[in-house]
Amino acid sequence: MKRVLEGSHAVAEAVRLAKVQVISAYPITPQTHIVEILSDYCSTGKLKAKFLRVESEHSALAALIGAQSSGVRTFTATSSQGLALMHELLHWSSGARLPIVMAEVNRALGPGWNIWMDQTDSLAQRDTGWIQFYCEDSQEVLDTTLQAYRLAEEVNLPVMVVLDAFFLSHTYEPVDIPDEKDVDRFLPPFAPKFQLDTANPCSFGQLVTPAFYMEMRHDIDRAMDLALVRFGEIEEEYARIFKRRYGAVEAIQCSDADIILLTSGTVTSTCRLVLKALRDRGEKVGILKVKLFRPTPAEQIRGALKSAKKVAVVDRNCSFGAGGIFAQEVRAALCNLPGHPLVYGYIAGIGGRDVTPELLEEIYWKTKNSEVPEKESVWMGLQEVAHGTQRS
Repeated sequence: MKRVLEGSHAVAEAVRLAKVQVISAYPITPQTHIVEILSDYCSTGKLKAKFLRVESEHSALAALIGAQSSGVRTFTATSSQGLALMHELLHWSSGARLPIVMAEVNRALGPGWNIWMDQTDSLAQRDTGWIQFYCEDSQEVLDTTLQAYRLAEEVNLPVMVVLDAFFLSHTYEPVDIPDEKDVDRFLPPFAPKFQLDTANPCSFGQLVTPAFYMEMRHDIDRAMDLALVRFGEIEEEYARIFKRRYGAVEAIQCSDADIILLTSGTVTSTCRLVLKALRDRGEKVGILKVKLFRPTPAEQIRGALKSAKKVAVVDRNCSFGAGGIFAQEVRAALCNLPGHPLVYGYIAGIGGRDVTPELLEEIYWKTKNSEVPEKESVWMGLQEVAHGTQRS
């Protein structure tokens, strides 16, 4: 069934179809619409789930840790400062191997106070042991949320489904909503590998000595490796049923490209228009869209970029003192590849500023006309200061 949906409501539809049993929520712009509609579904009986209204994002995740430990399917959503407040419990939920799924609507961190798009909030949590997906459109959000439950429950790791504030969360577009029976075939009821059970008492979250702690962390790392393999298999199954797939990465006209623009999230859609315009003018350019950030699909990135001369990474984030985060990851993935392409990092669209076709073309020409990168990451689209010169 096709419906015109806001991106936030596409998340809610996927949660309904997944038959989630416990939802924990604390509102924060711009994710509030997700939990608003889910609260309505719970109150009207459209979704038979327990809806927990808590006093903070820290409590929202704490409540789900308890619920998930008892063996039920769970969901929450957050953004920005809310995700930062969850930080301690992000580590706890992955360390406890709990397959929680969370929608994270990318939003800038304060101060200054800003409610618009910026990937730094989710990327600042990249070492917490959560699988992370970055979505381009509302259809991908719905499909990825369903796939996230299947993947999380197979590898016993939590998953963050990330979507851009306002550009996606508050924009309406046609979305195909899968038939409930087909979803039930793809995503069976949750069967926990371990759970709180009075008939079979176990210890959870106990003190772990140096004799065992390192092996537990090694197991999480191995589960991330498994997630790379299983995600591909899960997508294949999803494609057989629903005729849609996205890939951990998507290589678009990369095979003969001298320069490849590497993107994530909604900026990819704008970049597709720029690609066509440049190709029509005879430019050998491609796009590599990175959807799966953790675990890093390094082999797929290397395979897509190995024939290029240059890679221009568009980052809507910044690790201060080190540059764009996706650019860092791409350099790390390529460093042992003989004769690998030069990596040019660009930071743009911070705090909700538009990344326009003109800006993406400027990034392309700047890359083409530079023999080597001038710095780790170049800030693009900065405003002029009062004396008429551009900020450095």
